[in-house]
Amino acid sequence: MTHDSRRVEPDYVFVALPGQRFDGHRFVPDAVKRGAVAVVGARELEPGVFYLRLPEAGLRPALARLAADFYGRPSEKLWVAGVTGTDGKTTTTFLLHHLLAATGRRTGMIGTVGYDVGAGLAFPEDHFTTPEAPEVQGLLARMVEGGLTHAVLEASSHALAQHRLDEVAFDLAVWTHLSPEHLDFHRSMEDYFRAKALLVERAPLAVLNTACPYAMRLADRPHLSYGPGGDIELLEVEELADGLDFTFKSPTSEYRARLPMLGRYNAENALAAIAAAHAAGVSVADAAQALEGFAGVPGRMQVIQTAPFRVVVDFAHTPKGLAATLSALRPTTKGRLIVVIGSAGERDPDKRAPLGRRAMELADLAVFTEEDSRSEPVEKILVEMARGAEEAGGREGERFWLEPDRERAIALAFDLAHPGDTVVLAGKGHERTLERATETLSWDEVALAQRLLRQG
Repeated sequence: MTHDSRRVEPDYVFVALPGQRFDGHRFVPDAVKRGAVAVVGARELEPGVFYLRLPEAGLRPALARLAADFYGRPSEKLWVAGVTGTDGKTTTTFLLHHLLAATGRRTGMIGTVGYDVGAGLAFPEDHFTTPEAPEVQGLLARMVEGGLTHAVLEASSHALAQHRLDEVAFDLAVWTHLSPEHLDFHRSMEDYFRAKALLVERAPLAVLNTACPYAMRLADRPHLSYGPGGDIELLEVEELADGLDFTFKSPTSEYRARLPMLGRYNAENALAAIAAAHAAGVSVADAAQALEGFAGVPGRMQVIQTAPFRVVVDFAHTPKGLAATLSALRPTTKGRLIVVIGSAGERDPDKRAPLGRRAMELADLAVFTEEDSRSEPVEKILVEMARGAEEAGGREGERFWLEPDRERAIALAFDLAHPGDTVVLAGKGHERTLERATETLSWDEVALAQRLLRQG
């Protein structure tokens, strides 16, 4: 079964979902031509095969139920944790997956960067944080078939609001943080909160961040807490060039841990993962010890080299995200901080000048370049970024450069770097494509950076 007519094969059920850009009902003839034996939809249709018509509001819940039943309700055969929040959910998902696997639990994962059904990390074709219900249930079924016992899902607010996770039997909900984002979809912070809260309401136990006022609105439910005054509380953090040393306490003891990740805020993400792993039966001591073996998150503060200058690949692509990344790297940068950053075409144009402004305020040098320009001219986007940089006192050719081609922009940043500097390649992170007006390129920022560094 599927909601994507392009994936229909003989004997499939096709669910026609209305969408913001495309209406699935338009593709019913194509689905039938490809071999669909049944269609579920909300319009008056005579597709020539069995047709179940539902109210439009019932289509997505029906898709979730159909998918769960079709795959044998796999989540009921696994211990499942869902991780939600505006910031930190990807890293926390990876950390929890690692802690469970490192302590002997056969664990799968579904998230923004990719999924693991027991054979290592695979990368999805799209940029969805959480796939649609058929993909979610299909991946969970593959985990069950592969003998896995645990699963960690990154649960976006869109997925929760659009019923993609309705039929997942969560054992644990993990809440990292909530701040304004996706308000074009949710309309208000209260709507955004209510979408995220669905995860906590569906799980018998939650891990909540005491530093998040929205999380504390859910504190009447069974939960463990982390953060100031929580069950697991951070005491001290030492930021190093290649990671974090930190101490924390539980109600019964105090622990020291080493995490090979940059950014002080990742110590808090580690506490969330430790609390979640403890809820799954892992001792706090074992979880703390296992952190040192964490391989990191592709494209999230990923260190490519440390000398003669440090190179870091990060997904930061908003003014707030860029500010957090640059502020996190400044304390461990001996020399200058250099950033390569762009802004996406066909997306919020109001963030372009602020991105340029933040780059000038928090970095020493910047190279502005493309980032999925799509149908918009890259030069037009760079003009807006340059305007923001100039408003913050930057001058082109002295503190910032405009280079429309991303590969040449990265090479330019490496040429500018001196020993002790940090070069941040921001905006693409883990993504595997670069979208232009007339082509979509295969893209691997880490591999590209490594190749350019080898070439000198």
